[in-house]
Amino acid sequence: MTTGVLASVDPSVLAEGVNLMWVAMVCFLIFFMHAGFAMLEAGQVRAKNVANQLTKNLLTWGVGVLVYFLIGFGIEGVAGGAGFSPASALSDGGWVNSWLFGAVFAMTAATIVSGAVAGRAKLRAYVAYTIAISAVIYPVVAGITWGGGFLGGAGLGFTDFAGGMIVHGVGGIAGLTAAYMLGPRMDRYAEDGSTNVIPGHSMTFAVLGTLILAFGWYGFNVGTTATVFSVSESGELALGGYAAVGRVALTTTLGMGAGAVGAALGSMYLTKKVDTLYVANGVLAGLVAVTGIANLVTWWGAILVALVCGLQLPLVFEFVSDKMKIDDVCAVFPVHGSAGVIGVLALPFVSINGFSMDLLVSQVIGVVVITAWTVVATVVVFGAFKAVGQARVTPEHERDGLDVSEHGVETYPEFGRANVATDGGPSVVDTTDNSPRADGGEEAGSEIKMVTAVVRPDKLGAVKQALAEINAPSLTVTNVSGRGSQPAKKGQWRGEEFTVDLHQKVKIEIVVADIPADEVAEAISEAAKTGEPGDGKVFILPVEDALQVRTGTTGPEAV
Repeated sequence: MTTGVLASVDPSVLAEGVNLMWVAMVCFLIFFMHAGFAMLEAGQVRAKNVANQLTKNLLTWGVGVLVYFLIGFGIEGVAGGAGFSPASALSDGGWVNSWLFGAVFAMTAATIVSGAVAGRAKLRAYVAYTIAISAVIYPVVAGITWGGGFLGGAGLGFTDFAGGMIVHGVGGIAGLTAAYMLGPRMDRYAEDGSTNVIPGHSMTFAVLGTLILAFGWYGFNVGTTATVFSVSESGELALGGYAAVGRVALTTTLGMGAGAVGAALGSMYLTKKVDTLYVANGVLAGLVAVTGIANLVTWWGAILVALVCGLQLPLVFEFVSDKMKIDDVCAVFPVHGSAGVIGVLALPFVSINGFSMDLLVSQVIGVVVITAWTVVATVVVFGAFKAVGQARVTPEHERDGLDVSEHGVETYPEFGRANVATDGGPSVVDTTDNSPRADGGEEAGSEIKMVTAVVRPDKLGAVKQALAEINAPSLTVTNVSGRGSQPAKKGQWRGEEFTVDLHQKVKIEIVVADIPADEVAEAISEAAKTGEPGDGKVFILPVEDALQVRTGTTGPEAV
């Protein structure tokens, strides 16, 4: 019975249905990569710029996908020599396997740029560039290659399987160019030209974003084997592009592994340590390396090329940062740009078909043309905004952070409320009705003093409890940083070492009138003591007078 049902099915209908379902699933998987980009970039910027980075990632998709639908898809056809044919004119199937498949690749190229210009680009300038790359810059590149233009297989023969150069190379080169046009962040370089390290706020986010991207990359590479079935001339079902799915899956997996190892080795060479962020970036550089060649590269070639792209990552980033003085915040050029270039140029040497001089020439010309077009177009867009003073935020806004200045929000507002202990203490000390007086005393008239203590943040809860036990619960707490006897520490961010000699502390201020100040100081000392350098200090200072705002009372009574 089953045989009879299958015999009655039109093979072309079955092939089309399976192929459409495959492409749709792949597009959804590639879309999920935007969550990875958002986390990766958010983790590499300062806490005061996280919301701005997330907003740019959201708007890249929101604005870019509309522009690609209305304009970019048609421009891609023009660049390929087929004329302007809008996406709105496609059939139902075409909206999946033609427009949506192109859109998720276009948005990937666009979103890469946001990581390079983090922390100082005006939102309007970035959105304008998103429009430009979605409407013209990327569609032209896709059209002259995949779309049947002069660089593609029917023309010069430039080969890029899943966008190692066409998508990632374009995004990485555009990001480097945009970062150059904007200039570095305010604190990135000292007056003497030395490099200042600006660590991102969350290594956890950066690594999580990396793993999400690596997961989505299977859609990017394996998904490019877009046709599961084809129908032969005799009307029989046969494997289409899916015939190469095993090699593509293998080389993609080997690429991410070899990229991580290469970056770890490069980091060891430069800093004598395996830098976590370099390893994470190396996973992506290895994936970019094999993206353009995954269907034709030998297994050993995939390992070799990805290993090289992982190794070059810390070296190229250091050169761009320290020698060229270009502030590429999220290392988009060594991860996407140079890795994409190396990958497609390596194909003639590691192809399953053996070495080909003609292919090498085609690859070199293709890389040069795509690079030149991307650089010139990016310079024009950011140059125009720079000329009218709209490319970069003001120094005041950059200092305050783009979350507040560009969006009016804080990514990490205070979580605590009046009745919540946010300092890790066991409970909140009630200072409302029926509590002791703020100074803990019963008789007025003695001298007013202020006890100021600088202690470890994790000791705040114990100090609060100790003060409550001597009936002096009122206090003012400020987060501060400073240095004293506690030794400096060395930190590292993407292979660059920096010194941490200002340690995080809390400053506690207590004004007392009737309770002996030395009792307060002793209570703080006992509660805050660990016996290690950096426990802090307690100071006792005279206070000339006090004024209670609500009642106007002065002197010890006001305390």
